[in-house]
Amino acid sequence: MKVLVSGASVAGPSVALWLGRAGHDVTVVEIAPALRQGGYAVDFRGEVFTTVLERMGVLSDLRSLQTGGNAMRFVDASGRQLMRLPAEFAGGELEVLRADLSRVLYEHSRAQATYRFGDSIASLQEHAAGVDVRFESGIEDTYDLVIGADGMHSVVRRLAWPKERVVERHLNYYVGGWEVPNTLGISGDTLMYNVPGKLASVGADRRDPGLAQTLFVFKSKELTYDRRDLDQQKAILRAGYTGLGWHVPELLKGLPAATELYFDSISRVSVDRWSTDRIVLLGDAGYGATFGALGTGTAVVGAYVLAGELAEAGDDFRAAFGRYEARLRKSVSTTQDGSRAGSFMAPATRFGLTARNRILDIPFFNNQMIKMAQKMSELIELPDYSGKQGKLVQE
Repeated sequence: MKVLVSGASVAGPSVALWLGRAGHDVTVVEIAPALRQGGYAVDFRGEVFTTVLERMGVLSDLRSLQTGGNAMRFVDASGRQLMRLPAEFAGGELEVLRADLSRVLYEHSRAQATYRFGDSIASLQEHAAGVDVRFESGIEDTYDLVIGADGMHSVVRRLAWPKERVVERHLNYYVGGWEVPNTLGISGDTLMYNVPGKLASVGADRRDPGLAQTLFVFKSKELTYDRRDLDQQKAILRAGYTGLGWHVPELLKGLPAATELYFDSISRVSVDRWSTDRIVLLGDAGYGATFGALGTGTAVVGAYVLAGELAEAGDDFRAAFGRYEARLRKSVSTTQDGSRAGSFMAPATRFGLTARNRILDIPFFNNQMIKMAQKMSELIELPDYSGKQGKLVQE
């Protein structure tokens, strides 16, 4: 079939790899002019996720790029340690930078798919014979299937799903991150500084010790801004953190020069059904949560299951879409419930900050949190496609 995939971050290249191996004619369209270089580290926990990565043929490449995770040291304004979380708390079994993950998936899929950067879908029109697509560039084409793998703010979902069928829940926090020169000489632990409702953190870049990566999390009502306007997003961050102590002023000095800025609300999205007729949602576009809910691993598994069901179903894509959703909906709904990272990273009150630090500084509770994250990753049942899908798996 002729398939259009919207989005070239993680879910898009993953499903393009599988569908390309199966012999489909795949095009991936991405609004960014090139692969995105920004973004924080992402982790994979448990056998389900690593098994899929191995079947994709990318696991060894990712292991060579893994960061190993950083311990997180929470400090006060003077730098005194308040609480320390070990590297395995955040790093999982395999942690890589999102940019590295995206690049590896792209390199493994580009022989099986055509990539079109700097363009986006402007309109979709489903009919009995396919989906007519008009792009922002003016190009028009018709596809058998369209896959929306374009994230929490999916263009495909906006164009093809009525608003009343979509629930987008703002979880009262925003997250931002950018690269700065490592003038502070940060090494080892990532440093985390809190005031009520706000977190500022900085850790050394594993690829280049002369650079550091920031992560800012802050509590806020839902904001209105242009997601394509970096200057607006930078202004929001500056306004929220101006006047804070610790290393915040120096980290903010690096913000104007940042060309790659990650900024988004911490939100959760769900739709009543993941497919219409010939259009289907994958990953965060259909069942995402911005931060702290296994979204990256779920997107990779979702791509595998979607491609596997299409291979098993032959031409009956409607049946494939239904089975794809039936296999995953319950488990991903449960992992979405873990998307409370904002209130963990930046408790809204001084009491909340003190309670978090004291509780997690106790090894027993620390270990229980790690076990809970592991159990969440095991909720997804990985199908073993022994029919046509088996031919897609690299030996």
